[in-house]
Amino acid sequence: MGSQRADVVVVGAGHAGCEAAWAASKLVGSVVVATMSRGSIATMPCNPAVGGTAKGQLVREIDALGGLMAQAIDATGIQFKVLNASRGPAVWAPRAQADKARYAGWMRDAIAGAPTIRVVESQVARLLLEGSRVVGVEFVDGSRCLARAVVVTTGTFLNGLVHVGDESRPAGRADEPPSIHLGEQLRALGLRVGRLKTGTPPRLARRSIDFDRHVAEGVFHVEHGDATPVPLSFMTVQPPTNSTSCWRISTNDASHDLVRAHIDRSPLYNGQIEGVGPRYCPSFEDKVMRFPERERHLLVLEPEGLDVEEIYVNGLSMCLPRQVQEEIVRSLPGLADARMLRPGYAVEYDFVQPTELHPTLECRHIDGLYLAGQINGTSGYEEAAGQGVMAGANAALAVLGRPSLEVQRSDGYLGVMVDDLTTQGCLEPYRLFTSRAEFRLHLRADNADLRLTPAGRTCGLVDDMRWAAFERREARLARNIAVVRESKVAAPNGASVSAETALRWPDVTARSLLEGGVALEEDGAAGHDLATVETEIKYAGYLRRQDAEIRRARQAEHQRIPANFVYIGLPGLSAELAQRLNQVRPSSLGQAGRIPGMTPAALVLLHAVLSRQKDAADAIPSAPA
Repeated sequence: MGSQRADVVVVGAGHAGCEAAWAASKLVGSVVVATMSRGSIATMPCNPAVGGTAKGQLVREIDALGGLMAQAIDATGIQFKVLNASRGPAVWAPRAQADKARYAGWMRDAIAGAPTIRVVESQVARLLLEGSRVVGVEFVDGSRCLARAVVVTTGTFLNGLVHVGDESRPAGRADEPPSIHLGEQLRALGLRVGRLKTGTPPRLARRSIDFDRHVAEGVFHVEHGDATPVPLSFMTVQPPTNSTSCWRISTNDASHDLVRAHIDRSPLYNGQIEGVGPRYCPSFEDKVMRFPERERHLLVLEPEGLDVEEIYVNGLSMCLPRQVQEEIVRSLPGLADARMLRPGYAVEYDFVQPTELHPTLECRHIDGLYLAGQINGTSGYEEAAGQGVMAGANAALAVLGRPSLEVQRSDGYLGVMVDDLTTQGCLEPYRLFTSRAEFRLHLRADNADLRLTPAGRTCGLVDDMRWAAFERREARLARNIAVVRESKVAAPNGASVSAETALRWPDVTARSLLEGGVALEEDGAAGHDLATVETEIKYAGYLRRQDAEIRRARQAEHQRIPANFVYIGLPGLSAELAQRLNQVRPSSLGQAGRIPGMTPAALVLLHAVLSRQKDAADAIPSAPA
């Protein structure tokens, strides 16, 4: 039983683990990734897609910081679409259907090709500790890897339990074994651990479904990608290609009746499952039982790749017995002859309450231990990958003794997510929505690089090639805005008006100005520049007001709270709120204001006490030189 060494060890190689390892490898000389199988690196156990509402913005932010996810989906995606395109730019959200096998293969090659990353095929049994500091990991075979920081990204594997009907078996997903010993150790270390649940729908055999006939009969509605596909990465040069369609159907009375008839056999309803599931993405059983007034629920048949047999039934997550699932599938429009390749299932697993973490995603009471992904109570590939970037970067920066990377709420959805998690914690699986962001017009998909790439460059995540591309984009954007302000166009009444004025009219876009002869420069495949020019000018008044709000919010964030500030016994502060503040340990007055239960009066009290303490400290004369 030997020992090896690394600067950073990453436990797990899902979306969080891959991004954590990649980020850390940009900064330190040695990163070890522990995974039970190389074949499970970056797998997509649930929906075959990347991006979507708020998630697409997050993927662009990951990319802006030098992450992998956007480049991987651009290289392997099979259908690209911008959601909410008919609405305002704050909610425009790029999304891409994935070829799951090719996506995972691309990520495996990227990780394997990084000279400072080494993949170890083994399960981590426990963390190695010296006092309150983690110093490495021990594998199930007894061998060890000593490290200066450890990032745990175990997904749904901590004490994972899979349910299909009355059948339950220990598993992290499908037929992969769970992580039992590590989950038990985290509980024993005093971390507050809870139980959550997620699920996945059945997969159908493509060849058992006559898509052409059902489309011709109007049973299936075809979902096409965008006519001009937009990539997710700022580094993508060639436009991506739409290679497939999806098909939309709806549930019916027969499928709902089957759920009601067998609801007592669902682990969600017979007490078999203890974990809390997501409200925003309920199982099919929940849809039927909790919303009896809804006669139909939308389903989308999504290919899991170009040359694979599996069809993913988006919207039909369930854990009823296999035979019942087969009956439900065949009761649906156009699926009477469909063959189910494997049933849907629910998986419940342990998570660590994320209020146990600093905003860097380091554990408050265990130095050098970072957590990212579903272990922090989140759901979704994108949320996991975003945390992976933050945790991996901060683990490596701590090893180097350098300042941490922290994204404020006003600077990115990454900041919104991390602040929500570490301040409020989770009562159910956490998912990003645009409604969670106070400044969503500022946090758009098109300007993620403008917001975050400079920070990525400062801490070492952004390489020379990406930085050069960013500088070219900044210069091009400045030239385009100047051209709009200097150009004249014809108004409907024949008068000559400035292009800037015209761009504020409802039906005028940057694209139409370009087509009308205004000399705007395009940025090749990405299409970000025109979107940014249009938004910055068309919504200039709104953006100015939001900038003022951001400045006020940052003032509260700049009023720091000392790490040793004493809340317990503070006159005027309720015992319950003092206990909550003592538990979360907010780093700023702004963060304290977002803690559940915080009142305006308590916030004023904290502000007054902090101000008095600062005045008293300022009044103390400095020691003579």
